[in-house]
Amino acid sequence: MTKPDPLSRRERQIMDALFALEEAPIPDIRAEIVDPPSANAIRTLLQILEDKGHVKRRKIGRNYVFSPRESRKRAAKGALKHVLETFFQGSIEEAVAAHFTGKSAELDDEAYQRLRTLIDGAHKKTKNKK
Repeated sequence: MTKPDPLSRRERQIMDALFALEEAPIPDIRAEIVDPPSANAIRTLLQILEDKGHVKRRKIGRNYVFSPRESRKRAAKGALKHVLETFFQGSIEEAVAAHFTGKSAELDDEAYQRLRTLIDGAHKKTKNKK
C-alpha cells in the first residue's frame, strides 16, 4: 500500500480552507487562514499539494482557482484508514478501545445512542453481505 504524503501544518490549513470553500483563488484561500503566509507562500504550497495529488487547479481568465481532488469525507476515510493501519494494525476495535480509555471520551446518552445505531447498521450490512 502506498502511504499518503503527510501534510505540514500550513498544507493542512490550506486543505481545510479548500474544503470549506470548495473552489477558490489564492486571495480567498489566504483569507480563510488565521495568520496566513504570503500569497507567494500559498502559491508554493498549492503547487506542493498539487504534486502530492491533493489539489487540482483550473484557469478562469487570467487566474487559477484551486479545489480539493477529493471530498472531505473521502479524504477523512483515507486518513482514518492510514491511522488504523499505522497504530492499530487495521483494527477499528482497538482504535475505539484506545479512545474510550481516556477521560475525555465520556459519552452522554444521545452520543451513545448515535454510536449504537451506527454500529447496529454496520453489523446489519455485514450480515447481509454473507
